[in-house]
Amino acid sequence: MSYKTVIYQKDDTIARVTLNRPEVLNAYSIQMRDDLYEIFTAVRDDPDVRVMIISGAGRAYCAGADLSEFGTTPSPVIARSVRWARDVWGVLRNMNKITVVAMHGHALGSGLELAMMCDLRLAAEGTRFGLPETSLGFIPAAGGTQSLPRGVKAGTALAMVLSSERIDATEALRIRLVNRVVPAGSLMAEAEALAQRVLSGAPLAVGLVKEAMNRGLDLSLEQGLDGERRLADLIFATSDAWEGLRAQVEGREALFRGK
Repeated sequence: MSYKTVIYQKDDTIARVTLNRPEVLNAYSIQMRDDLYEIFTAVRDDPDVRVMIISGAGRAYCAGADLSEFGTTPSPVIARSVRWARDVWGVLRNMNKITVVAMHGHALGSGLELAMMCDLRLAAEGTRFGLPETSLGFIPAAGGTQSLPRGVKAGTALAMVLSSERIDATEALRIRLVNRVVPAGSLMAEAEALAQRVLSGAPLAVGLVKEAMNRGLDLSLEQGLDGERRLADLIFATSDAWEGLRAQVEGREALFRGK
């Protein structure tokens, strides 16, 4: 199936999602929201997909919301509510797949907020990051006020949002906004390599690690440890766990089947 603002490709266990409005630096529009909602829902429900890679076509990953659309509704408030009519961020955040975002050029506003919902974030050298909403009279309303202080130190996140400051890839790596910075020419190759490393792990174990860490963020340490123990009991009862142990003892690669 084809989409107006996004290119979707699936190759066995990897889904590739490319924001495709290069003429406006992949500005996030209502149509893009609808396209991403359909794609993310399909990926979520596809048992074959284990990793999803999100990137942008052209000179940038995403320069933020398409501000030209704000003039097509009676008020900015309605414009914001229209954008929430389909919870793209919620589907992405709760997806039981590993999500990788590969950013270049600009990662601003809604684009950065989308990236913050992903599990692993790669950036090309020269990428600029920022949440400029306060300079426009708004606040980040696609998760930025919540996801950013969970990804970097709270004080760093607050300063970044209040100042509308744009930071470069080196600074983004320093504050742990991104996991890695790579040469621009090798961004997608590095994203693919990262996806392959994830795929080398046991599917059930990888999924439960993500579940344990994400749930644990909202729990006390004791509650998180209790949840981890329950998930460990589940994984020890799987065929993959025993296959991994046997493969290690026998000096061969494990053949995981997700069972």
